[in-house]
Amino acid sequence: MKSLLVATLLGGAFLALDAQAAGDPEAGEGKIAACAACHGTDGMGTAPIYPNLAGQSATYLESAMKAYRDGQRSGGMAALMNPQAQGLSDEDIADISAYYANLEP
Repeated sequence: MKSLLVATLLGGAFLALDAQAAGDPEAGEGKIAACAACHGTDGMGTAPIYPNLAGQSATYLESAMKAYRDGQRSGGMAALMNPQAQGLSDEDIADISAYYANLEP
């Protein structure tokens, strides 16, 4: 019984995460100018040090960008990403995430 309850709660949490990352890919396309310098308009990194974003989970991308914006991510590319994400609203982040998530890798 406990296992069923835990599974149900986890399933609901994952559905809530999917609902949270419900940006508009078309709007996101108009907001990626700064992103495209490193991640490309096609979501493929412009150099080996920049990750490909095409086809990534919108939920993951949204979470990562909010963490960069809020200064909760350090190391790696945080020195570049934190200032890039600073001016982004939650809606901007959701839209950009949806745009890159909808691209074919």
